[in-house]
Amino acid sequence: MKIGFFGAGKMAEGILTAVEDKRGVLMAEKASARAAEMRRKYGVGMTDDVKEVAKECDVIFLAVRPQDVEAVAAEVSPLLSKKQTVVSIVAGKTLAKLRKALGANVRLVRVMPNLALRAKAGMCAIAYGQGVPKAHKAEVERILGGAGATVVLEERHFDAVTALSGSGPAYFAYMEEAMAEGGVALGLKPAVARLLAEQTMYGTAKFLRESGMPLRPFIEGVCTKGGTTEAGMRKLDKPSFKKAVAATLKAAADRSRELA
Repeated sequence: MKIGFFGAGKMAEGILTAVEDKRGVLMAEKASARAAEMRRKYGVGMTDDVKEVAKECDVIFLAVRPQDVEAVAAEVSPLLSKKQTVVSIVAGKTLAKLRKALGANVRLVRVMPNLALRAKAGMCAIAYGQGVPKAHKAEVERILGGAGATVVLEERHFDAVTALSGSGPAYFAYMEEAMAEGGVALGLKPAVARLLAEQTMYGTAKFLRESGMPLRPFIEGVCTKGGTTEAGMRKLDKPSFKKAVAATLKAAADRSRELA
């Protein structure tokens, strides 16, 4: 099965790193410097013509800017067939919009990734359009699973996914920033405070993922009665905090709905 890419940006590169046999990959990228970089780093085939990818590849990742989708679609839609599957990671482009742009022939998949793909720790929600072959589904999930975790959902959930995992890295980084700044206020050097905050967040997430431990018992287990964590949680564990988080996600989901 030949894998192709319309676009070779950072998100496309994140997905590419999870493709086991990169020698058969063909990427379309107009920026010559970027194309040369990708060829040098990964040994993939490069072209400046999206039509070449449309002609040669079975599963194609659509990884261009939202404003470039129409132009790419105009070039490739006459060449795409029902034997091919296009996997879109383009924000705000629904399956219906992709169908309108790319035509009735090609099979479609919509993916909502996040930037942690670039560290092989991404979160990808997958929505399949009608008629995607089982072999193509398996290939999509195998590739994206190699770049992190995946979940298959109905497209109607994608606004919530966008708010939670799509935008979530910024919220986690904001929390890390707040923790690091608090550490600095207590006398730590900025680099040390960031390391302490970052490794604590990373290690906690890793432990929770690997153990499957429910969150509330974990929190209560760390909060020794009369101890330091309990004292801190008295300041944090307020209804206003969770309401602020919920409002943050709702605002992002509402905006996602507007853009779609």
